[in-house]
Order: sequence, then C-alpha cells, then structure tokens
Amino acid sequence: MPFGEREDELWEAMKPRFKPRIVGDPNARYAKSIVNGTGAFTPRHNVAPTASAVRATLARVVHRTPEVLVKVTGRKKGAKHLAAHLDYIGRHGDIAIETRDGERITSKNDAHQIADEWSDPLYWRQGTSVSAVAMVFSMPAGTNPDKVRESVREAAERLIGDNHDYVLALHTDTPRPHVHLTVQAEGMDRKRFDPRREDLFRFREAFAEALRSRGVEAEATPRYTRGQGRAGTSMALTQLRARIRNGASRQPTDADLRQAREAMQIALGKAQQPALATKTRARWQDTKRRYEAAADRLDRTGNREDRQLAGDVRKFVQERAGIETVPDMMLRDAEKRVRDARDRARNEAQPDRDVPRGTPPPPPRRR
Repeated sequence: MPFGEREDELWEAMKPRFKPRIVGDPNARYAKSIVNGTGAFTPRHNVAPTASAVRATLARVVHRTPEVLVKVTGRKKGAKHLAAHLDYIGRHGDIAIETRDGERITSKNDAHQIADEWSDPLYWRQGTSVSAVAMVFSMPAGTNPDKVRESVREAAERLIGDNHDYVLALHTDTPRPHVHLTVQAEGMDRKRFDPRREDLFRFREAFAEALRSRGVEAEATPRYTRGQGRAGTSMALTQLRARIRNGASRQPTDADLRQAREAMQIALGKAQQPALATKTRARWQDTKRRYEAAADRLDRTGNREDRQLAGDVRKFVQERAGIETVPDMMLRDAEKRVRDARDRARNEAQPDRDVPRGTPPPPPRRR
C-alpha cells in the first residue's frame, strides 16, 4: 500500500495527544491585573503605612478580629506522591480542583496528568525532587466559603503570578472553610518555590487584605502582638496527637516526651527554663509598653473615637497581664506532678494515730 494513500491515518496515530490548559484568552488576565492592580502589577508595600491604616490595624487587634491561618502542609516528591495528594484534595473526584486559568477538574485522570506534567521537568535532577508544595488557607467557622476561595486566588495571583502553576480546592466538610493551594515547585525562570517564614507572613497579609476587600473581617499579625505565646504545630504532630486522644495510639510523640523531660528537670531545680520563654516574656512586656504609649497618644487627640479606642487598648493589655509559652505550660504540669508526689510521700511517712507508739511495723508479705 502506497504511503500517500493512508497518510491521514498515519498522522492520526503519530500526532501528539495533549489537553490544553488555557480555557480563554491568556491576555485577559493581564488586562484585569493592570486595571485592578493585582498580580505582577500589585503596588509594592515599601512605603510607610498611614496613620489611619495603623489605627485600623490596632482596632482590629484589640477587638479580636479573626486571624487568618496559612501554613505549609507538605512537599510532594514525584508524580505518584503528587497524584495521591491531588486525589485527596479533590476527594477522588467529588470536589472540583481549579487550575490557575480557572479550569475545573473533576477527573482523576486529568489530575494525574497535572502531576505528570509538573514532575516531568525534574527528570534531570539526581534523586527525588519536590514536585509541588502544598499549602492550606483557613478561616474560622461561619466565613463565606466562596469569598475564602476568591481571596486565596487573589493572594496567589499577587505573590505567585505566572511563574509557577498552581491548583486549588475548597473544602467545606469541616467547620472551618479552608482552601488547599498546591503550587508547582519548578518555576518558569527555573527558580524553586520554597516558602519560608517571611514568605508565609506575606501570604497571610495578602490573604487578609483580599478578605477585607470582600467585606470579611480578617487580620494577619504575629502572635506576640496579640499576647499569645504558643506556636502552632506541624500537621504531622497534630495528627499524631489526635490519634493519641482518640485512643488509636498509646505511644506519645518524641516532641512531647522531650518537652516533658525538660520541664521535669526544671521543676526539680536541676535545669533552667530555655531562653525562648524568657525572650518571649520580655518581648511581650515591650509590646505592652508600646500599646500603652499608643493609648496615651490616642487620648491626646481629643477625638471621641480615639478615646474609645484608647480604652479598648488598655482593657486589652490588662486582660493579658502575662504570656504563657509552651515551656511554661509544660513546667506548670510538671510542678503539679512534683507537688502531688511529695504530698503522697509525706502522707505515707506519717504514722497512724490509732497504732500505739513503739509497735513494730508488720512483716512484709511473701508471695
């Protein structure tokens, strides 16, 4: 059979099969970013905040505005690991996964294709490299889930842009609506996406600003500015502790055992508290002085709203006279155990008043 007669079938068999990810005009998003000042056209926050912005932030803190939560839940290595994660956030097809371009994916095959596409550029690296970084954005119960999803997308467009591909999935099966954001590790400029502490704080700020622009009260401030000394724990440690509370496991975590041993040594007077607890308390004392100075300045303005805010600031400081860190909490429990053990030893050492003095103790029982 001549080659030219069945050339159409040959091309049909040899042509590459792919599914384009762009579902609209790619230039439309750039035009929207220019108009709204988002994405690559977001104004830089390198200027000093205005007095009204500082006052608004202070009011949100003392009025206990809900704080946004942003954390890294894991780093996915390889196509299989990433595909399993996409199956999880998509609930195996029950929840739509949204791409950066707005496409909604409900098929496991399409999700696995994304995992393969994100992992293919890493074949030249030695060993198993991170294909994607998984993050979660959460708000308290009662928050509008759609606004949470839109705010996460706006924060991703502002801080990630088009350099990294990403997908997101909204979960409402828990009281707290949260969005899983999974970002491709390898960027267009060959730079790796590896968010650190400062990067996560910028994500929190962008997330909170996007929520406020949609009418949702939200704030992103460090713990020490709110008088909280307990840091968050990793997802793995949280899951281990949940298994212990549910009775699924009886083996305490290594972190809890280490903290308990250190606290017991401090309670017995054989060690001192770590420098972290001392620095945290000193920082909170300095923060309280700053709050009190701000309240004094608000009183001197003569504005009725400023005086009311000054009273709220002083009440906020009075309710947080001290700050308790994780070492402080562990030390309090250890000191209670030491006191209980000493009380038991003291009661056992006291003689029974009903037994006459000089009566020899009973012989030990033999089994």
